[in-house]
Amino acid sequence: MHYMALKVRFLEDVTLEMTFQDGKIIRYDMSQMFEKYPQLEELRKNRKLFESGHLDLTGFAVIWNDELDFDATSIYDDGEVVGFEETPLAKQIGFLLAKTRDEMNVTQTELSKKSHINQGDISRIERGVGNPTVAKINKLFKALGRSVSLVLL
Repeated sequence: MHYMALKVRFLEDVTLEMTFQDGKIIRYDMSQMFEKYPQLEELRKNRKLFESGHLDLTGFAVIWNDELDFDATSIYDDGEVVGFEETPLAKQIGFLLAKTRDEMNVTQTELSKKSHINQGDISRIERGVGNPTVAKINKLFKALGRSVSLVLL
């Protein structure tokens, strides 16, 4: 599963926080990767470089320059959850669809064939940029053998 970040903040030393599509805010100390990826040590040596980082267009990585980037999924998997931010419903639905599809080892193309919904539409829904109808959401999850229900908190 690839986790999509919505925001990144640069904290003290070489620690960053990322807010992900599911609302989790995860803190990650980049120094834990210096031994495995020595080139990342440049981030500690150059604070301005560290603070110049940004999310790539997909939200799947933080990028500093042509030689330094880091996968958002590694931050999600290995970082520390420090909070939760309410995210738009479309982003939450997209995250749940992608996670369910991934857990079931179903590609977007396969889901498209099973649900008769265009693969491009599935991609937009999973990224949280689509505006699916309730019927389309039900159809996608039904194709995965799941049902959808709404719970008010």
